[in-house]
Amino acid sequence: MRILLHIDDIEAWRDALAERLPGAEIVTADDPADKRRDADYLAVWKPPEALLAEQTRARGIVNLGAGVDALLSNSALPAGVPIVKLRDAGMAELIGDYVRYGVLHFQRDFDRYRRQQANREWHEHNVTAKRDWPVGVLGLGAIGARVAAMIAADGFPVHGWSRSPKSLEGITCHHGDEGLVELLSQVRTLVLLLPGTNSTRHIINAAALAALPEGASLINPGRGSLIDEAALLAALGEGEQEGRLRGAILDAFPEEPLPESSPLWRHPRIWVTPHMAGPTPLDEAVDQVAEAIRAFEAGDEVESVDPEAGY
Repeated sequence: MRILLHIDDIEAWRDALAERLPGAEIVTADDPADKRRDADYLAVWKPPEALLAEQTRARGIVNLGAGVDALLSNSALPAGVPIVKLRDAGMAELIGDYVRYGVLHFQRDFDRYRRQQANREWHEHNVTAKRDWPVGVLGLGAIGARVAAMIAADGFPVHGWSRSPKSLEGITCHHGDEGLVELLSQVRTLVLLLPGTNSTRHIINAAALAALPEGASLINPGRGSLIDEAALLAALGEGEQEGRLRGAILDAFPEEPLPESSPLWRHPRIWVTPHMAGPTPLDEAVDQVAEAIRAFEAGDEVESVDPEAGY
């Protein structure tokens, strides 16, 4: 069994996967072409087209992350090969911590205190009770559902949204177009954890931002394609003049690394982080990869990605 592995920190991944699948031959892009081509399984993250084009007999692909948009848009992706993606694999708790920080950042006015420090201004703001700070989570998959539960456990009212109906204990669930508008009108912080698909591209546009209450905030540890950047900048206002939207914490962008010329870097009410909200813990991730490959080998049914839906 030959497995093509492509990801950063390749040596750590190769060692961990070899430990779990001792009978497998694990090859990488650095191996000679005749050795790396025609692998039985691909365990990859954002592989180059040339590497995928060499694979003519793959029986299964494991996407080494939760987002599959980059893989599905790769023109050399082998047709008809089932794709499995990492589901949580320890990322949910890390992303949950990122979101918890972001919610508290706005609920406890840390953004305003930071600006006051720059002006040597001493002014205490009244604390808004958690029960009066509803949080919206768009996307209730494995990660979104876990994050929503973490925020609710902290004492915040949580509204969740998905395309189709869902029921989660302690979460007010909404679905469909009408449900999205209903959710947006009620939340003070909006969290984006949707997959990057054609149907979610720019789901946060001028209309969506206008539906949020005045002074709402935005946290995006999901996909960069979810936000219409021009609409976001317009909603935030210019310079020190606060717009309809109070602030945004952004971890994902359409182009990464974020270009130095991007106005997002310099906006006083945007906080940029370098796609670090949910790094993949190695052990949990490799366990999932090995489990998926064993299932492929055994001919067992696996929960695979729907290329048409994009997740």
